Amino acid sequence: MAEKKKVSLWKEFSKGIIKENPVLCLVLGTCPTLAVTTQASNAIGMGIAATLVLICSNAAISLLRNIIPDKVRIPAYITIIAGFVTMVQMLVKAYAPSIDESLGIYLPLIVVNCIILGRAEMFASKNRVIPSMVDGLGMGVGFTAAMLLMGSIREILGAGTWFGIPLTSGVVDPILIFILPPGGFFVFGMLVALSSKLSGKKKAAEDVGCAGCPLSENCSKVKKEGECNG
Repeated sequence: MAEKKKVSLWKEFSKGIIKENPVLCLVLGTCPTLAVTTQASNAIGMGIAATLVLICSNAAISLLRNIIPDKVRIPAYITIIAGFVTMVQMLVKAYAPSIDESLGIYLPLIVVNCIILGRAEMFASKNRVIPSMVDGLGMGVGFTAAMLLMGSIREILGAGTWFGIPLTSGVVDPILIFILPPGGFFVFGMLVALSSKLSGKKKAAEDVGCAGCPLSENCSKVKKEGECNG
């Protein structure tokens, strides 16, 4: 029984990194992804902050899932998330002011990050505390990894540095467009395409709709097999 539980927790953790990566597979949280990935350090800072909020908010919402009235669940989720975002923002301001200055408005905007609200609605509100925390950790790690990859590519190609360390100085001139919005969209599109190619997912006609959705097993609209036709 313990082994079965361990495998289940590993599945919940790993799905957010690969199968259901929130950025590259589900295409969620694109606003902060495109905005703060001009430097790898910014990507790490945003990723860690979002991961902490994901874990804490998932745990709190899971604990309160039987208490929060269904009609006001979304405002309640946002209030809980906002409380944890405020605490994380205060910690960042106190111990990493440079990161706080670099992230700017995008740090408090974690409150409305669709990844966090989505996991609260799709998973934490329907599962126990430990699986919900593991789900939040997996999604946070996947979010951070995708942002770090994107931030590294943009910083190396656009500024010739990585975490502020010169790499291509005197060898290749930086390509400025990669740290501008068009370069962000280009890198993001290439990574999404590469992720889709590596996953080897080819949707057949019968996979279109709820059957082909990776979140269908937790969807509140799917009551039983065959009920939702997409």
